[in-house]
Amino acid sequence: MNKHIRKHRRMSGISMVEALVALVVISVGMLGIAALYLASMQAGRSANLRMQAVNLATDMADHIRANQLGRSFYKAAATDKGESKDCATKTCSAQDIAKNDIYVWKRAISEALPANANGQLTFTDVAGAMTPDVCEVLVTWREPGADVDSTYKTVVEL
Repeated sequence: MNKHIRKHRRMSGISMVEALVALVVISVGMLGIAALYLASMQAGRSANLRMQAVNLATDMADHIRANQLGRSFYKAAATDKGESKDCATKTCSAQDIAKNDIYVWKRAISEALPANANGQLTFTDVAGAMTPDVCEVLVTWREPGADVDSTYKTVVEL
């Protein structure tokens, strides 16, 4: 009986090596979970920025479609800022509406996307063809920590 008690005392509890191995396994698992969490946060931010770019590009496309008479005034290079016009309370020409739309669009891009974001409008006039004129709306931005620019482009047939 004494032998049985001695054997039982030797096997009770866990050793220090077992405890350390368990701690290492749990630590590696927690580091993996943390890495996945950070990757999902970055993917969520990227998706949010892309959604903002899509909304901004389609909004400008809708403004161009709505102001058919001012279509030729929407040609905006990446450096153009547009002009602020008070078309909400005053009667504006098609040109003034176009300049105001570009101004509001450029401000919205700088507020919704990172500091280096920009928008550009490019028109393709197909003279004498049955194909309608085409406007390319391009929004470009660079996400923090990225090496290349992200872009969203939509094409508007007028």
